[in-house]
Order: sequence, then structure tokens, then C-alpha cells
Amino acid sequence: MGTKTVDETGAEPGTEATGVTEAAEVAEVAQDDRAVVMTKTDAVDETAAEDGEDGDDTDADDADADDADAAVADVPAGTTGVGQGAGAVVSAALGLVSLTGSWIGTVAGARQTLVGQLKSSSGSASVAEQIQAVYGDAWQTTALWGGLFALAALVTGVVVLARPAFGSPARPQAPWIKSVSWAGIALGVIGLLLAVLKYTDALLGLPSAG
Repeated sequence: MGTKTVDETGAEPGTEATGVTEAAEVAEVAQDDRAVVMTKTDAVDETAAEDGEDGDDTDADDADADDADAAVADVPAGTTGVGQGAGAVVSAALGLVSLTGSWIGTVAGARQTLVGQLKSSSGSASVAEQIQAVYGDAWQTTALWGGLFALAALVTGVVVLARPAFGSPARPQAPWIKSVSWAGIALGVIGLLLAVLKYTDALLGLPSAG
């Protein structure tokens, strides 16, 4: 009758091999679990790193926005460019008046003509003196007033262009203000040049009495 062989430990043959196989499977499963946990941990770390980078970008954008708001807040609320625009228009208007003539210049010229007529009414003055008293002095008076308007236009235009340097450099000057101011300066220079030429009889001088 056959007998079953039992080793000294009391275990049946093949039981030891089965235990080793099961232990290997358990170790493999444990390794797989650790790999899954490490993979999840790496994914969480990468997500956190991306969130941190996005957070840094957001913080940088917020900082830039705060700086821009602070720069705007530093500019005085009353500085709107209205005064500079008005000054530019005044400069251009004065320059135009210096070229076309003004009411005060016309009145001053007519008054000087009247004074010249009174001076030459005695009859003792020569023809050249009468021409100078009646026409020359009036012509020079008109030229003088035109030069004053031209000078005022020139000074006003320069002041308007230089105003931002002494006010709020953070707020740029409107392009149309610069254009009108330069127009006033150009008209002032031309008017001042013509006034000097008329006053010195270099332009349209009086005719000779001889």
C-alpha cells in the first residue's frame, strides 16, 4: 500500500513551492502599488508646479496692472490739457492777426495819420516831411502793432510746447495741441519778420519826394 512522503517539517511536497510563488506574487503586487503611488505623486507635483508657474504669471500681471494704476493715480486729476489746447489756439490766432492786421493796429495807424496831418498843416514842412508825417509814421505804427501780436503768438506757442516739462510728464501732450502750437509759432515768426521789414521801410518803403 503506497505511503505519502512527508518532509521533516511536516509539509507536503509542493507546498513550499506554492508558498514561494505566492510570496513572489505579493511582492510584485506591492511593487506595482508603489509604482502607481509614485506615478500619482509625480503627476500631483507636476500639476502643482504648473499651477505655481501660472500663479507667478498672474502675480506678475497683477503687479503690472497695479503699477499702471499707480502711475495714473499720480497724475493730477485737473491736468486734462484744456489750458494747453486753449493756449495753442490763442497762439495761432495771434499769429494770424499779426499777418492780416488788427483793429487796434488800424486805429493806431489812423490816429497817427491824423497827428501827421496836424503837424504838416502849417505849411512850413517840406514834401518829404509831410509824406513821413502823414503816411510814414502811420505805416510804422501799424507795423509796430503787428510785430507785437507776432511776438505774443511766438511766446505763447513756445510756452504751450514747454508746459509738459514743468507740469506732468507722465501725461503726454495731445498731437493736435503740438500741431496748433507749432502753427502759431510759425505764423509769429513770419509776422515778426514782416513787421521788422515794414518798420525799417525795407518792404514797401515810402516813395521819394524828389
